[in-house]
Amino acid sequence: MNTPLPPSPATDEIPSPVVLISGISGSGKSVTLNALEDAGYFCVDNLPPELLLDFIRLERSQAARKVAVAMDVRSAASLPKLLPLSDELQRLGIPMLKLFLESSTEALVRRYSETRRRHPLSSRDEEPGQPPSRSGLIEAIELERETLGRLREVSTVIDTTDLRPAQLRSWILQLVGASDAALTVVFESFAFKHGVPRDADLVFDLRVLPNPHYVRELRALTGRDAGVQDFLRAQPEVGDMLAQIQSFLDRWLPSYAMDQRSYLTVAVGCTGGQHRSVYLAERLGEIYRSRVPTLIRHREIEAKEAGSR
Repeated sequence: MNTPLPPSPATDEIPSPVVLISGISGSGKSVTLNALEDAGYFCVDNLPPELLLDFIRLERSQAARKVAVAMDVRSAASLPKLLPLSDELQRLGIPMLKLFLESSTEALVRRYSETRRRHPLSSRDEEPGQPPSRSGLIEAIELERETLGRLREVSTVIDTTDLRPAQLRSWILQLVGASDAALTVVFESFAFKHGVPRDADLVFDLRVLPNPHYVRELRALTGRDAGVQDFLRAQPEVGDMLAQIQSFLDRWLPSYAMDQRSYLTVAVGCTGGQHRSVYLAERLGEIYRSRVPTLIRHREIEAKEAGSR
């Protein structure tokens, strides 16, 4: 029998979602927890899944605090219990925001090599203080991906491969700030030469469109600048592409919303992630802002501004 959670004594408002953070080790969970803690969340790292329900009951009975909980492969034996427990919390009236942090294997190997930290699933035979062997580390990462696969499928995925800590903090705060909406659409521009975002739900390739890069006076600008916008607006192909993407989204957004998703990431890519994709992401954000909550990300521009390109 499900026992209702006690109402918060401090407020009669709908409670803030419990933020459940998981993901691949080395992908940024510590940065995420620090960002949420700075934003006023009460954060718990590596809480055993068996204690999740009792912990939320205790929090709800004592204070109206915003709560974030991180769980990962360190609790591998108990992870199968996590999804049923989170479903039970939602049945009891506590909304959940599940975030899954992901990164490419190459980025993870580099991070572990730089920090000399041991992966939670790595062999205990490795000498402490020494960089983990590449083959052993890759094997541990792939095992972790397999172990957390089901949790990833039901979570909002954030690809941190090319994100600086400041970018990740900003994205996390945007996501939790929009978490009360039934569906938030994220429009993300990116460069194909740096890879497709691993957190993308839909991907549109804009490389067939006329490229402002080949216009000397536009090369150093971005899709947020008036000169580039005027150039692209004058190209019939750009208008056709925008209209067809809009038609696709108009047809399928209601179905994604009915699928009980919290976020839908629409990634639009071009060669350098500077002109065409930025322009289209901005235009799509303008079109849909009045219909659904929207967020706009420019992966390459933000990375360049943060100094990682």
